[in-house]
Amino acid sequence: MKTIHFIGAGPGDPELLTVKGRRLIDEADIIIYAGSLVNPQVLSGARQEAQIYDSAKMTLQEVVEVMRAGVQAGKQVVRVHTGDPSVFGAHREQMAELDKLGIPYDVVPGVSSFLAAAASLKREYTLPGVSQTVILTRMEGRTPVPELEEIGSLAAHQATMILFLSVSQIGILCQRLRQGGYPADTPAAVVYKASWEDEQIVAGTLEDLAEKVEKAGIRRTALVTVGRFLGDRFERSKLYDAAFTHGYREGKVPDTVPGKTGGA
Repeated sequence: MKTIHFIGAGPGDPELLTVKGRRLIDEADIIIYAGSLVNPQVLSGARQEAQIYDSAKMTLQEVVEVMRAGVQAGKQVVRVHTGDPSVFGAHREQMAELDKLGIPYDVVPGVSSFLAAAASLKREYTLPGVSQTVILTRMEGRTPVPELEEIGSLAAHQATMILFLSVSQIGILCQRLRQGGYPADTPAAVVYKASWEDEQIVAGTLEDLAEKVEKAGIRRTALVTVGRFLGDRFERSKLYDAAFTHGYREGKVPDTVPGKTGGA
């Protein structure tokens, strides 16, 4: 029995698809992809005779049935998700159904949109002295969130926060983040369709970001990033500090110590 491959298609730029993911898509007999989010160019190398299904128009049961029928017919099936399927990918429920049917599967990771957003912003989420924690979350909508993960509670940490599926509620979001603990002047930015040709970045603070985003007309397919990592003040990493010793390099004691002269 052939193995079904769940593939992370990356954030949008077809060149950010992994080499393995590209090969499996190009070799597949049946491709099921999230048409509402995956860049169609990701499928540009698919075989002419491959059967292609857009899961945006399908139910879970319909997706699983295509997989089951394909495997039973000896076909190679791939399931293509946007970004990396482990982050808001809804592939766990598909795997649970395949387990019931005794159908083998594996997962090929992809570049998540939150990583592409950092690249577009030219920023590092974890800066010494600023933030060493990254929170990936979302606002509640038609899909609720656990009570302990309410936005205000998470905001109390003032860590780097990346919010998926929340830009349509940008006004309420910024208000809750401020009420939860982030100061009004906390830098924030929205990245629309990170890595796509029509990518757009809107930057500001929690005080004015909502107004800027609404003016730009961004309502979906965007990430909201919040935190001091967007600023320009941070400490240098110990990793490359000349005086810092680690397993690959001995630290070098400075010739002079500020504020001291003479002997020991």
